[in-house]
Amino acid sequence: MKVGFVSLGCPKNLVDTEVMMGLLASHGHQLTPTPDEAEVLVVNTCSFIGQAQQESVDAILEMARHKKTGGARRLVVAGCLVERFRREILAQIPEVDAVLGTNQVEDILAACEGQSVASSPEEPYLYHELTPRLLATPRHYAYLKIAEGCDHRCSFCIIPQFRGRFRSRRPDSVVAEAGALFARGVREINLIGQDTTSYGEDLGLPDGLAGLLGRLARLETGDQKWIRFLYAYPNRITGRLLDTLAAEPSLVKYLDMPLQHSSAGVLKRMKRGGSGEVFLRLVERIRRAVPGVALRTSLIVGFPGESESDFKDLCQFVEAARFDHLGVFAYSDEETSRSYHLERKVDRRTIYNRRRRIMAIQRSISRAANRARRGEAIPVLVEGPSHETDLLWQARSQGQAPEIDGVCLVNDCQGRPPLPGEIRPFRVTGSHDYDLIGTILEGEGPAGPEPFRILPDARS
Repeated sequence: MKVGFVSLGCPKNLVDTEVMMGLLASHGHQLTPTPDEAEVLVVNTCSFIGQAQQESVDAILEMARHKKTGGARRLVVAGCLVERFRREILAQIPEVDAVLGTNQVEDILAACEGQSVASSPEEPYLYHELTPRLLATPRHYAYLKIAEGCDHRCSFCIIPQFRGRFRSRRPDSVVAEAGALFARGVREINLIGQDTTSYGEDLGLPDGLAGLLGRLARLETGDQKWIRFLYAYPNRITGRLLDTLAAEPSLVKYLDMPLQHSSAGVLKRMKRGGSGEVFLRLVERIRRAVPGVALRTSLIVGFPGESESDFKDLCQFVEAARFDHLGVFAYSDEETSRSYHLERKVDRRTIYNRRRRIMAIQRSISRAANRARRGEAIPVLVEGPSHETDLLWQARSQGQAPEIDGVCLVNDCQGRPPLPGEIRPFRVTGSHDYDLIGTILEGEGPAGPEPFRILPDARS
């Protein structure tokens, strides 16, 4: 049976998709990237914000049309959208044959093969190192989920309702999977979870993430490796964690720490706590402990009750913190979240304008920081031809996480041509607002599948 997948949302969703693909392939089913060739179509949905919900619905409807006009006999919908709208999906989209919630990943076989699927799982789902998994990322990097669920009760977030209580994978399981990924040629592993900094708390492991990172850093791989972790909760960043990050060469000096806001009043309504002053002290402590660290954060504008004064506070905070990377979400009113019932909603136009204002501030910060890097030589992970133009190749530095940050655009090469998946020195010769431009230098790296070519008009 041929199965086609559509995966939407964050890397955590992508890992679920990879597990579903692995389970199907291990039972003899074929995977196809072409919907018209598929006998079964699977859409793994996201429901974090309104825009993600709409993208998920659009994808379901598109696959439903393929089912009508192509050879597909079944359409399966999985993921977060099912947790919210299970009955509505089945009632309003008759082409859908089965739905799977976020804790029903292992039911994908039954759903695709036309067998009955329970409406809810017996226990929360958590995969392990022996679970079959097919990578959907390029061969040189992968995501590795170290935990599932969340115990934080942020008023705007509905993830705990879908994913359940926080639960960590066993350290041995994570280390075994990481070793297998490196053995397959992966050069960069990105550890993910709803809150990676809570890793190990439920297992009684003090400073569990720091201990795990130390073990992963000591893995023998034969090649240079990069390990990063994403989604750090600010009050879980310990001294030991920072010391480990600073001490281990294979741990990239990068910290993704979603702060959401800087106004103490807004943060209180978000059920998070903290303030801009507290966060600035934390940022200073991190930069002092981990020299050269790249800091990323995510913010929400337009949260119910966010006043002009609150927003001014946020603008001043962003200017003072000078994050290397920053993303801004427009607040989305979700009916099942506690923030849905808060008063003093901010209108959409104001939210739109506030988001633009924050991004303009960050663009200026990023532009200045990138200009200051001209002349530096930094290690980069070569990825291949640029997504923007065939005239350039692209790579990423340690301070650039996959998909969410800028890239290094390669317009020249010294010595041996680079290959996708190798780590090479890179000289910064120019910059854009978010991207660096430069030359690949001499260096070592494993052979890859595709040679690098400089086209005549690509040098600038």
